[in-house]
Amino acid sequence: MTTGKDISRATALAAALAAVFLVLAAPAAANVALTQVSADPFTNTTSQHATEVEPDTFAFGSTVLATYQVGRFFNGGASDIGWARSSDGGATWDVSSFLPGLTFNAGAYADLDSPYERVSDPSVAYDARHATWLISSIPILPDISTPTIFVSRSTNGGATFGNPVDIPQPVAKKIDLDKNWTACDNTPTSPFYGHCYTEFDNFAEGDLEYMSTSSDGGLTWSTPVSPAGTSHGLGGQPVVQPNGTVIVPFQALNKTISAFRSTDGGATWTKDVTIAHIAHHNVAGNLRTGPLPSAEIDGAGNVYVAWEDCRFEKKCVSNDIVFSSSSDGASWSDVTRVPIDPVGSGVDHFIPGLGVDRATSGAGAHLALTYYFYPASSCTSATCQLEVGYISSPDGGAHWGAPTQLAGPMTLAQIASTSQGPMVGDYISTSFNAAGNAVPVIAVGKAPSTAAFDEAMYAPTSTLSVASLSAATRVAGSAKVKVKPNGQGLTDEVIRRR
Repeated sequence: MTTGKDISRATALAAALAAVFLVLAAPAAANVALTQVSADPFTNTTSQHATEVEPDTFAFGSTVLATYQVGRFFNGGASDIGWARSSDGGATWDVSSFLPGLTFNAGAYADLDSPYERVSDPSVAYDARHATWLISSIPILPDISTPTIFVSRSTNGGATFGNPVDIPQPVAKKIDLDKNWTACDNTPTSPFYGHCYTEFDNFAEGDLEYMSTSSDGGLTWSTPVSPAGTSHGLGGQPVVQPNGTVIVPFQALNKTISAFRSTDGGATWTKDVTIAHIAHHNVAGNLRTGPLPSAEIDGAGNVYVAWEDCRFEKKCVSNDIVFSSSSDGASWSDVTRVPIDPVGSGVDHFIPGLGVDRATSGAGAHLALTYYFYPASSCTSATCQLEVGYISSPDGGAHWGAPTQLAGPMTLAQIASTSQGPMVGDYISTSFNAAGNAVPVIAVGKAPSTAAFDEAMYAPTSTLSVASLSAATRVAGSAKVKVKPNGQGLTDEVIRRR
């Protein structure tokens, strides 16, 4: 466990930042107004400022929490992990701060005794049984290795977070961990109510998948275990059905989107099953992206998994956002195309953040999808115009309303530079508030005035509604498409996405 040094200074700085940043309305060349919810305050010379990337969100009751990397390093991780809170369902944002005790780089939030230079891959969850917010992350040593997973906890509604606890290392000869994700069982009638689950992979074992479980609000975690057989991949996102079954879709190294599950509260995990083979178009400008899944669940326990995929496009010239669904995690539907633009339009869609309203289900499930896109997939690093879109479905993904542009255009020079390309995030997220409106948080790059970048976190100033049945006139494409995985941008070798 890492020990922090000055939480009082951190709290004071958080209050000052909240006063400055949460009132900034950001005009964008788009159809909605955006509000800036955070900005990079750090000054260490080893990472890029001002940059914030890779947001995750979670909503419970009237509270929405977002978390993200702050101060991105070129070859992995960031100076710290930030978080922002809305106490009114995303209408306003009343807290913007940074996690204490993670690295020695994080200004007033630093632990100078910490061996960790940087931190990556934030994921936020809420444990209703223990009234605790959890943010998991991966700390990174100066030699770029990652020996543990951190979990930061808040027991006061997300107002403040304490110093992190560690998830135990897996039993393995070599440890180098990657791509964590945390979710909790929040159904009071579930036999495993209050269990929280964290997924990650061990890069040192060829991206072998692992799961760890907590039953005490994230204070302690089980020794990680792997699914039956050999599940190699990354980017798993656990979701929990009302009966307590945990389903974990992930990107497998065999060029598939696959899933494994547990029916005994995380004690054991099944062998993975294939959801679909991946057909992927390499995104222009070397933008850092790939077919990592975005997974969500409706009120009846139906699981939806979305990813970027080119199977519906002739010669795989651009990506659509596609999805598959399942009621049990074992059998999955045919892959369905989200009809954002017509087939053959040349628009490239990627980095989906799928949200599902858990107050709805089945044929009446409300889906909300935030995504990045290029209007022309054939652009170059100098000409690509990166934009953010939103689209929604009132009937479980069968029909969709018209898309809305949320942000952009931005150039690739306006977002953080990494060893795997310009970056807004390997993943983004959309959550539903208690009123049934969608709340995405997105990374937006703008022309800098002082620092090298001006890439910060933004949310729609007004939360986003779901299209009505009468307005949802775009029919999802669900015809069978034969897929021979083209492997663009993919490999059977190990992948690193920190």
